[in-house]
Amino acid sequence: MLASALGFVIANILFSIIAMIFIFGAMGSFLGSMSTTEKFTLQDNTVLNLRLNGPITERTPEEDPFTSIISSDRPSPMGLNDIVSAIRKAKNNDKIKGIYIDSRAVTASMATLAEIRHELENFKESGKFIVSYADTYTQGGYYLASVADKVAINPQGMLDLHGLASVPVFYKDALDKLGIEMQIFKVGTYKSAVEPFTQNEMSEANREQVSSFLNDAWNFLRSDLAESRSLTIADIDSLANSLPVLQSTDFLLSANLVDTLVYETEMKNYLRSLLDIDEDTKIPSATVSNMKSVTTKTVRKTDNTIAILYAHGNITSGAGSSNIQDKYIVDQIEKLRKDKEIKAVVFRINSGGGSAYASEQIWKAITDLKAEKPVVVSMGDLAASGGYYIACNADKIVAQPTTLTGSIGIFGAIPSFAGTAKKLGISTDKVKTNEFSDFGNLTRPFNEREKQLLQSMVERGYDLFLTRCAEGRDMPKDSMALYAEGRVWTGNQAKEIGLVDELGGIEKAIEIAAEMANLGKSYVVFEYPRLRSRFDELLNPRKEELVARTMKEYLGESYEMFMLLKDIKEQDYIQARIPYELNIH
Repeated sequence: MLASALGFVIANILFSIIAMIFIFGAMGSFLGSMSTTEKFTLQDNTVLNLRLNGPITERTPEEDPFTSIISSDRPSPMGLNDIVSAIRKAKNNDKIKGIYIDSRAVTASMATLAEIRHELENFKESGKFIVSYADTYTQGGYYLASVADKVAINPQGMLDLHGLASVPVFYKDALDKLGIEMQIFKVGTYKSAVEPFTQNEMSEANREQVSSFLNDAWNFLRSDLAESRSLTIADIDSLANSLPVLQSTDFLLSANLVDTLVYETEMKNYLRSLLDIDEDTKIPSATVSNMKSVTTKTVRKTDNTIAILYAHGNITSGAGSSNIQDKYIVDQIEKLRKDKEIKAVVFRINSGGGSAYASEQIWKAITDLKAEKPVVVSMGDLAASGGYYIACNADKIVAQPTTLTGSIGIFGAIPSFAGTAKKLGISTDKVKTNEFSDFGNLTRPFNEREKQLLQSMVERGYDLFLTRCAEGRDMPKDSMALYAEGRVWTGNQAKEIGLVDELGGIEKAIEIAAEMANLGKSYVVFEYPRLRSRFDELLNPRKEELVARTMKEYLGESYEMFMLLKDIKEQDYIQARIPYELNIH
């Protein structure tokens, strides 16, 4: 028996050693192959291949050798910062002769597309060419492609141009069937984030605001399209109403939506003619990822530094780096405040809001930062409700015309599962020492006294929110109240009423920050906070950040609803949040 046991132990030890040798050997081989991968070198006569395949986010972390192992089959997100940087480098690098746009599968919001389109327009000032080709153009992809000198499409392809629509989803009847009652406490006629839980259709106030910001955004999109394609605004509306996606490519050509009908091989030959190379010669090209390794000039940290602080996602209470967690972002702001070499901060916000409490903590940190150095907000696709709360006290606010902002209002949403318990045959009882000892018991609805107290709390929160915005924008409180009530505005509308100072992208915000800090043209820009790769996240003790990132990847648009329900579950009841799913397409 002893011999058998000893043999078993020895066998296990040998198996473990063999397994370790195999694992480390595989890792060594894998890492060795990664290290021997040829580094990208930019050649003369190169084309920037702007292949936009998948979602575009504010930033994406640097890839590491293990990212491809744990990634899904879905297209990887691309960082807006990387795309913009690639286009700027291409403009100023003599080795790059033009841009080839391949936007067939791009997924991005209006303001993000506008930022990229603006960079493409700036690129054309260099005199270099831009051409575009796709088998199928989405509306967003075509919006970018319309900048090109030549827009080509497959003879059997499709082009989508339909205008804008918002199609919210309502859950009231589903909740009723489950016996769930959402108890709502809010301030703001237009504060519509709770409507999916309490109604089966949009309120008239919500319909009014959605119609207003959709039409304003569409006005900018169609104006850009009309100018690029030498058409009138009336032409664009007429074409959108003809549903081009179901029309023949001959119709697209005759309507001047495209310039030529060619197959991809023919388009590549046209590209070769622009580069003056033979048809059999491989086209020298660089991707957005390749351009990361292309240097412009030596960048080092000097005493003239502008920091870009990114805040993207839902605003929540917590210390993690996923979304906008108040303790984490406040800590980042404090580091920037104390760093004497950082002379100004651009606060890049892309958020529909979240926790009112967490928003207040970030507002205070920005107030302290502003007391020592200029703070300029750059709004992305969204900077609304809590997203506007954390922006309102900046020295200047810059937004894209199609940014959605405002939504100054708050609400509380607390579910009662009394009906659910009854349906399941579950009952509860209570013993308490004081009137409100069982406050927060979700198996019963609130009584009238509790409802009054909760509504008073929400109203105090709204008054504080209104005060913060009025003081931050140097506007009388009663005037600010006219633009509040939870109403959503486009960046263009917000500028007209004083909620925003300038229209433009992140580069505009950087220029304003440099001017306010008296830096002239002598400064460098660094991005904060550092993004973790997936391998970093695996090693990070805060595993919930990897979980959050993975859930967001797989839940897609439904992730926003999940986060709202999570906040409610964790008793972060008071929310300063835009409608979590606008469904604009």
